[in-house]
Amino acid sequence: MAEKGGTIVIKKYANRRLYNTGTSTYVTLEDLSNMVKRDEDFVVQDAKTGADITHSVLTQIIFELENQTGNAMLPIPFLRQLIAYYGDQMQMFVPSYLEQSMKAFQSRQEQLREEFTSAMGDPVQLMSVGQKAMEEQARRNMEMFTKAMSMFNPFAAGPAAGIDAMEVDGGQETQSGNDLSEMKRQIAAMQEKLDKLGSS
Repeated sequence: MAEKGGTIVIKKYANRRLYNTGTSTYVTLEDLSNMVKRDEDFVVQDAKTGADITHSVLTQIIFELENQTGNAMLPIPFLRQLIAYYGDQMQMFVPSYLEQSMKAFQSRQEQLREEFTSAMGDPVQLMSVGQKAMEEQARRNMEMFTKAMSMFNPFAAGPAAGIDAMEVDGGQETQSGNDLSEMKRQIAAMQEKLDKLGSS
C-alpha cells in the first residue's frame, strides 16, 4: 500500500527481488527507473529490517544505466571530482549544491528542449544554443555555490557578499576562481564536442 502522500513502498527481499506493495507485483530496476521518469514517488525498504535503502537502490539504477552502451551521462572528470570530495571538508556542501543545480536545470529544460529542437537543422545554431545553455548553467551554478558558501563563511559581509577565498590548511585558496575555471574548461569541452557534431 502507498504511504500517506502517495509514496509507494518497495520491499527488497534477501533474494534481491523487489516487490511493489502499491500494485502487489514484483518489479525490476528498470521498472523503478520508469517510475522515476513518471515522477512516481517511492521508497525502498529492506523487507527484513525495514531499513530505508532507497539511496543504494537509486545508485544501483544509475550504475546499470551508465553501463548500457551509448547511455553514459556522467563524464569521467565529473566522476573523479565527485570521488575526490568524499572525506573532504567540502563534502557536506556537495549534495545540496548538486541538488540545487539539477533543480535549476530542470526548471529550464522545456525552454532548452524548444531551443534545441528549433536548432536541430542548423549545426551552427545548435552549437550556439549549446554553448549559451552551458554558460548560463555555469553562471547559475556559481551563484548558488557562492550563496551557499557565504552562509557558512564568518567573514562574509552578508548573503550578497559571497566569498572570494577560503582558508584551507592554513593557506588561502581562491575557491570561486577555481570553480569558475573548471566550469570554463567543461564549457570548452562541450564546445569541442559540438564542433565535431557540426563537422560530421
